[in-house]
Amino acid sequence: VALPAYQDYTIRARVTEGLAVASDAKTQIGTNSATVAELAATAATWNAQAGGAGASSKYVTSVQIDAVTGEIAVLYNAANVGSIGAANRLNLKPYVNAGGAPVALDASYAAGVTGSIDWGCASASNAVSASADRGLTTPVGTLLAKYAPGECR
Repeated sequence: VALPAYQDYTIRARVTEGLAVASDAKTQIGTNSATVAELAATAATWNAQAGGAGASSKYVTSVQIDAVTGEIAVLYNAANVGSIGAANRLNLKPYVNAGGAPVALDASYAAGVTGSIDWGCASASNAVSASADRGLTTPVGTLLAKYAPGECR
């Protein structure tokens, strides 16, 4: 019983690195993407880094920004992370918080909504980000929720 629990713990620790690698992408969106054109330029510049991977590490194959929605896809290196197989994607989605219901970043441009950016995170589940207190409809990834950080389950 102890060995499988330790293996799960090790995988979760390696997966957490993906959020650290993605943090700079989140910062770039928050500071350089006030318009649709700026978001597209930020995504193009970011995604061209690291040989087209955006950002990578021992456990992260790529961190890519969607030029239209600002969503960040974190793809893990399954061989280095361990027993995750093809279920290797975590999604981060930006929402503008203007005091009311959160508005997806891409929709906020057309609606003229401004405010701080809040991030939804989803593995194969988006229950935490979709909860009543957050209200974020983050698209699910493929990473099993048991390996994801708490805010991404």
